[in-house]
Amino acid sequence: MATETTVRIEDIMSTPLETISADETVKAAATQMQAQNINGIFVPGAEAGIITTTDIVDAVASGKDLSSATVGDVMTSPVERVTTSLELGEAAAMMTTYDIKHLPVIDEHQDYVGMVSSTDITQALS
Repeated sequence: MATETTVRIEDIMSTPLETISADETVKAAATQMQAQNINGIFVPGAEAGIITTTDIVDAVASGKDLSSATVGDVMTSPVERVTTSLELGEAAAMMTTYDIKHLPVIDEHQDYVGMVSSTDITQALS
């Protein structure tokens, strides 16, 4: 009898975790995303968050100047997160529940160690 292998977040997450300061400009975040070919960057700090391409598009649509608006002005915070040991299906369910496409990943010490995206999950399932 064949058994199905359990896929955990640690198996598919992106590392290292790309980060940016909340004090950086939105333009700097967009430049970093383009250079790294990613759609979301973790924002560490007491009020941890995430800035995504969706946040940047929303900023443009609302008329913000991307050269002066800061990441902290447009990021999503607080941010949902998952552990490295969480199963793939549970992370997918969280993304559906919270209508998000990126989840920062923490280890057993509560340190941020990576990011998992809806694209990572889709690729793991194909």
